Amino acid sequence: MIGWPPTLELRMPDPADLVLGPILRRVTGSRATVWMQTARSATVEIRTAGGAGGVARTFTAYGRYYALVMVEGLRPAGVDEYRVLLDGEPVWPPPDYRYPAPAIHTRGPVDPVRLVYGSCRQANPHVTDQHPPDALDAYAVRLANAVRAGGDQVTDWPDSLMLLGDQVYADETSPAVRGWLRRRRHRRRPDAPATQVVSFDEYTRLYLESWTDPDVRWLLSTVPSMMIFDDHEIIDDWNTSESWRRDQRAQSWWAERIAAGLSSYWVYQHLGNLSPDELDSDPVYRAVRAAEDATAVLADFGASADSERGGYRWSYALDLGRTRIVVLDNRAGRDLSPGKRTMLPDREWDWLVGAVSGGDYDHLVIGSSLPWLLAPAVHHVEAMNERMCDSPRGWVAAPAEKVRRVLDLEHWAAFGRSFDALGMLVGQLGAGPDAPATISVLSGDVHHSYAARALLGSDVRSAVYQLTCSPVHNGLPAAIRAATRLGWSHSAGRLARGLAELAGTPAPSVRWELAAGPFFGNAISTLIHRGGEAYALVEGTDTRARLNRLGALRLQNRRT
Repeated sequence: MIGWPPTLELRMPDPADLVLGPILRRVTGSRATVWMQTARSATVEIRTAGGAGGVARTFTAYGRYYALVMVEGLRPAGVDEYRVLLDGEPVWPPPDYRYPAPAIHTRGPVDPVRLVYGSCRQANPHVTDQHPPDALDAYAVRLANAVRAGGDQVTDWPDSLMLLGDQVYADETSPAVRGWLRRRRHRRRPDAPATQVVSFDEYTRLYLESWTDPDVRWLLSTVPSMMIFDDHEIIDDWNTSESWRRDQRAQSWWAERIAAGLSSYWVYQHLGNLSPDELDSDPVYRAVRAAEDATAVLADFGASADSERGGYRWSYALDLGRTRIVVLDNRAGRDLSPGKRTMLPDREWDWLVGAVSGGDYDHLVIGSSLPWLLAPAVHHVEAMNERMCDSPRGWVAAPAEKVRRVLDLEHWAAFGRSFDALGMLVGQLGAGPDAPATISVLSGDVHHSYAARALLGSDVRSAVYQLTCSPVHNGLPAAIRAATRLGWSHSAGRLARGLAELAGTPAPSVRWELAAGPFFGNAISTLIHRGGEAYALVEGTDTRARLNRLGALRLQNRRT
């Protein structure tokens, strides 16, 4: 006999159902997108204290569940705290949450634009102590303390966090991940590199390790973020040259590695770069949403995105107030043909020209994982090397190619056509009738921070700067620090230029000078646009994980 009433199994809300996130990505007017990974298939809902909200069903891939929720109805110039619900049950923030509630901040019409940026963050300090204090953690702690002290009255709230590459290191894993890989070796490919990730499953471990850091998890839940990859999301020196690609393709595990690296990047990083208006037109998002299980969709996409370079556009653009931001793919779409090397394929270059042309904005920001303007001595060496790699004499080209790969000579300077084209484009914009007040190229990669002023001639009215911030959480050997300082010296620059002339290398089409730095150690930077003025601030961590000012600069043309 069945008793009455029947016994009901009540499932209590569990914050563990939310594996990763919420991560606030784009905030555009009254709309925002919030990304997350869940432990099960669910309907995901965002509810704000101000009545705005949104709902999305998770999509499934590789046995995992993801959602991108579009939140609509946000108040202008407001702060809306929000909750995450799965199937109607609240799961975030948890009841004992020790951080301020996650919130969505919307801009006012005349608010300054604040971009916080940096690159190169190895595993968070909770799983590795091999690097000095993490600048992103330090920034998160300071911002959380400011919220606790001032509530909604934090006046210098960042509009976005721009992460400029090496958000995870697939090839230089933490001790915790290496131990995990050893324990699961019976489930791995027998030919897989012992200390590197290869599969999509293994890539997810990197993102969980990095972004479940409690301080950073809170920061990402309440400050919008934009991201772009660099080489370590795939492997060191990714797409350095055509011979590099041939050698990688010969590795039996490489096809899985590149497909998993690009597809996991699309899920964890790129999907959130898309604006609410772009989501429906993105072919991968449409296919993922339409599939009952998107594993095959993402595997095929990852493979084709590498083989058909330039077939998918990773670059993107957005406006914040009167600041236009264009973030460029410096890696996946390269043309590596000797004699015709370019950083961007023709179709993407045309897109870039269209993205920066026209429109009404006061400041232009170009996000580029690799610096456009390097230390002059380094620039001359890279440009000379490219010239020698293209030599018709094999006895010159072959050793030069080896040097290119050994010394990582693969920045804009080593793609001379693209270096010149970007300089010409920036110069035309800066001299045009609608010249913006400033043009800034924000970059990372080189494990030191600096500002360089481009000298483009008296007809260029815009102040043009290279602003580099790296690393957020990594290191730089003392010998390389010394070499970096030397590379910025006038004597080293003159010597390198003399050698480049002997090799027949043309002089750079752009002149530049060091305006601040170089600064070493873990750092985070802020770019501020207020009316027609712009300021850059570099802050580094001390041994007590506090942020201290390393340098500050007003961006101005030398004539002003």
